[in-house]
Amino acid sequence: MVDRRARRPAASRGWSSIGVGVVLALAMVLFFANARLTGGVDARQPQDLAGLYEAEAARVAELEEEIVQLRAEVDALTGENDRIPAADPELLELTALAAGRVAVTGPGIVVRLWDADPTGPRPDWVTNDDLVVHQQDLEAVINALWAGGAEAMTLQGERVIATSAFRCVGNVLRLHGKIYSPPYEVRAIGDPERLRDALDASPEVRTYVEYAERLKLGWEVDEAASLDLPAYASEPELAHASLPDGVDPVGTAG
Repeated sequence: MVDRRARRPAASRGWSSIGVGVVLALAMVLFFANARLTGGVDARQPQDLAGLYEAEAARVAELEEEIVQLRAEVDALTGENDRIPAADPELLELTALAAGRVAVTGPGIVVRLWDADPTGPRPDWVTNDDLVVHQQDLEAVINALWAGGAEAMTLQGERVIATSAFRCVGNVLRLHGKIYSPPYEVRAIGDPERLRDALDASPEVRTYVEYAERLKLGWEVDEAASLDLPAYASEPELAHASLPDGVDPVGTAG
């Protein structure tokens, strides 16, 4: 008869061998799992809190040093502004005046031009075109007044500046998108005597005055003790230079 108690030690030894094998297998699994989890981590990066703190503290110190340098640069640039002279108020006022951005009041003269009567008597050589005020006639008056020191000027009540452009088609004036018919009126603020002398000195104005006397064109100049001229209402017309077609900008340098 077999004694079951005699077999118990052998069974215990068998289970012990199996247990050791399972433990070793689990250890291997955990080892490889840990290797996979940590395989993508740079060994140079600290894996403990103390090392991470030291790395972040070093980075903060570098950023603080950079901030100090940037503040020093800002302070230096701000100091440069203190050495820039402030704009002259009188110069600013003259600039605004030249650009027509402000309304102006002062003494000056008023010039009026109008067409002749087309039904009146006239020499045979005179055509209808000779009896109207042309664009060059208005340009002659305006240019002469600028040359005479006009501080501000209007044409048909519209403020004009040195770069203003207008066009006459027949006896119709186009200015700032509007259409006007004669009589035409130019108002200029400045020394009335100087402005009148500038008109008399202009060859183009003298030519018109001669035709006005012969063909009964309108011509009238009056001095005014005070004129009120509005500010320039249109947007400034900016222009820039450009090279002709076919010209190499690099080849023209120097």
